[in-house]
Amino acid sequence: MTASTEEKRTSFIFQNLARYEVICVVGSGSFGLVWLTPASSAIDVLDEQYVAIKRIRNTFSTKEAARRAYREIRLLKDLRHDNIITMTDAFVLPSEDIYFVTPLLRTDLQRLLRSGPLESKVTQVFLYQILRGLKYIQSAGVIHRDLKPSNILVDENHDLKICDFGLARIWEPQMTGYVTTRFYRAPEIMTSWQTYGMEVDIWSCACVFAEMLNGKILFHEESDMSQLSLMAEFLGTDGIGTGISSNGLRTIKAMPNSGTLSLQKRFRNLNPHALNLLEKMLKPNPRHRICVVDALAHEYLRLYHDPTDEPVAAGFSHWPSNDAGHTIDTWKMMM
Repeated sequence: MTASTEEKRTSFIFQNLARYEVICVVGSGSFGLVWLTPASSAIDVLDEQYVAIKRIRNTFSTKEAARRAYREIRLLKDLRHDNIITMTDAFVLPSEDIYFVTPLLRTDLQRLLRSGPLESKVTQVFLYQILRGLKYIQSAGVIHRDLKPSNILVDENHDLKICDFGLARIWEPQMTGYVTTRFYRAPEIMTSWQTYGMEVDIWSCACVFAEMLNGKILFHEESDMSQLSLMAEFLGTDGIGTGISSNGLRTIKAMPNSGTLSLQKRFRNLNPHALNLLEKMLKPNPRHRICVVDALAHEYLRLYHDPTDEPVAAGFSHWPSNDAGHTIDTWKMMM
């Protein structure tokens, strides 16, 4: 399908929906497209609010596609927090594409970082809000599994919301391997495959934190082995290697075990409190990694930390994990 054909189809869809103006594609997520109305007509005509609309294509083409779509919509429905994107509307077209509507934030962190590192105060404000949102997500037993700058929306007031829950799921003893975009992927996902916990989101958050500090992706490699080797060079090999093959482990062990010295050199002029928190969040061994509650209470975030204003999930409605046997018709009914 050509771009012009797609634009005509999009225009037809949203003119017939009536509530939402004609829109254009501006980005993509894990399992769908994010669609934003242009500034000239970016409005929900019922309440005159700017909105973003995400389309999940071919929702019921396979059981797994339906399952993923259900997870994301269910999470957006149940998770209600200032630093998490909320779903305000959802609908299914005859084509069986699903659309859901969220408030519109003007940009995302990835776009902001294209011009280089952020100001120190802005980095603190953003990191605090990410961790505040993560505290809520984790209290609901959920792992986001794809935390990265493009999935962190921000506006002109520096308000921040975590979005794109296409890979998120309730934690279980056995998880799916190879999730999260590579540059933000925790070492235990690459080496242990299916035995990892909520600490993976802390690692991803640390990688985003580092990127805000110096404007560059911290671990920018094109294969798991080179990624693990770079981690070992910066952080040491302690904790890297659980479940990995003996050959792979020997490769990692052969890397210079300089540990945090290399990290300190890379962030030579960094605020000592910022460096200390970054090191605690980037522990290769997830058991030694700082938890979200302690990260919020760290000295680096002292000006923003308020335990009375960092809510946890209450009454979150979990759903059974043994849903792999559901048919496509069952998923349709549930959605």
